[in-house]
Amino acid sequence: MRPAYAVAAGMSWTLPELLERNIARQPDAAAFIDGERHVSYAEFDRLCTAAAAWLAEQGITAGDRVAVWMVNRIEWLALLFAAARVGAALVPVNTRYGPSEVEHILARSGARLLLMEPRFRTIDFAGLLAGVAPAALPRLERVILLGDAGAPPTLLDRPTIVIQGFAAGAVAPASAAAPHAPAVLFTTSGTTKGPKLVIHPQRTLALHSYRCAAALGLQESGANLLAAMPFCGVFGLTAALAALAGGVPIIVMDAFDAGKAAALLRRHAATHTFGSDEMFRRLMALVPGPNPFPAARAFGFAAFSPGAAELAREAWRRRIPLHGLYGSSEVLALFAMQPASLPVEERIEGGGKPVSHDAVVRIREVDADGLLPAGQSGEIEIRAPTNFAGYLDDAPATAAALHADGFFRTGDIGRLREDGTFVFESRRGDAIRLGGFLVNPAEIEDVLKGIDGIADAQVVAAELDGRARAVAFVIPDPGSSVSEADVIALSGGRMASFKVPARVWPVDCFPTTQSANGTKIQRAILRAMAAERLGRERR
Repeated sequence: MRPAYAVAAGMSWTLPELLERNIARQPDAAAFIDGERHVSYAEFDRLCTAAAAWLAEQGITAGDRVAVWMVNRIEWLALLFAAARVGAALVPVNTRYGPSEVEHILARSGARLLLMEPRFRTIDFAGLLAGVAPAALPRLERVILLGDAGAPPTLLDRPTIVIQGFAAGAVAPASAAAPHAPAVLFTTSGTTKGPKLVIHPQRTLALHSYRCAAALGLQESGANLLAAMPFCGVFGLTAALAALAGGVPIIVMDAFDAGKAAALLRRHAATHTFGSDEMFRRLMALVPGPNPFPAARAFGFAAFSPGAAELAREAWRRRIPLHGLYGSSEVLALFAMQPASLPVEERIEGGGKPVSHDAVVRIREVDADGLLPAGQSGEIEIRAPTNFAGYLDDAPATAAALHADGFFRTGDIGRLREDGTFVFESRRGDAIRLGGFLVNPAEIEDVLKGIDGIADAQVVAAELDGRARAVAFVIPDPGSSVSEADVIALSGGRMASFKVPARVWPVDCFPTTQSANGTKIQRAILRAMAAERLGRERR
């Protein structure tokens, strides 16, 4: 095992320091494995220097913002470090976004440049810009296309510049990196209105990266990371920065593909990877049998869709070390992971032990103002030195999200354990108050999915006869004739009466939204659907 190294002494906590430590310690070691190409820390530093020089040539200086709309590639991370060196902030644009979302992010961020690749596989990025209103982007000056000589002369009514890369040997200006300078503007996962932009300065990113590396084993001998999640999301970027802080190789995937991921995990004896439950579901479906990834040390997952618990149990039965995680744009991804020392049933729950030793997690009553002891569910609140600095140009939202003592109101429901770890249960808007009790809808959904004829289920609360009741949307098995009365009767014998759904509606699929981190069920739309159906009944 490589000995852990101290990082506190003399650190100013800027992003360039993540590279400087590795250049001093192991300049020729592999920082990235990209197909057949190995890129050393020294080579990556030269790329970052060239990118910083290029940004300076474009007039980008401290306080500016640069938007990047690309799939995972080494140049993506080089632009992040280059922006940090000139004191600018990177604005990641989700590769799954459509024109309205791209317009919102570019307008809200005030980005001066947009760097993008014209197309990737079936995604026509340049074509999508036809749906963006140029007049909505008064601060955008130019569009930079990476690697396409046949690009149109203008996009968004701005001149386009085509580059094949960043010129080697270019001299960057003196570093303007600063701990409190904004480094990244992450988007929140807003689904009913435009997402807010979350400001993280260089200090929070750098500090969190070192703490993730130490807590998750990403500085140990032989460790490496399969970067399967998009860098444009907090999940994928946090994992990559943790690997850079720990000094271990990053195996780059331009976009997740289960077959390719399985091959890379085996070929490179990958020890770490992090992703959504859907990512691991696809991966496990392709590699039957026990111990398919013998080098695996810590695979972490976030649950975005139904059935995640059973998936994780199956993973451990097959000796795939799948741990529950917790994170967000505001507190950063990989904020906590469930320890391997816990029983499997606790190890696979969302939440865990914070990677920062000085992070504090507390639970507050949802309908009152008191704090709750271990074992009782309420809203999760977090104070940590790696918390976000605020929402861009939105002081009211920032004030609403933070207590006066610095704790962030996560909007998530969970509970503390006696051992100091915590459990994420649901989003606050998804939790249901039934019969005077706060209920996680997953409790009811698990029972419904155990009924013959039901393939999947989602439960929300709706007002019925003057009180909140559970209602369910279910996807029946093909050919199933299970009725609403059957489901209600069968579930009545398996759960408390106040949890039994008052209505059960069959649907073909659930409404979802695509984020950089995975596919999420849109419970707000389900609640609206329930209200509309109950309204029809009353009429």
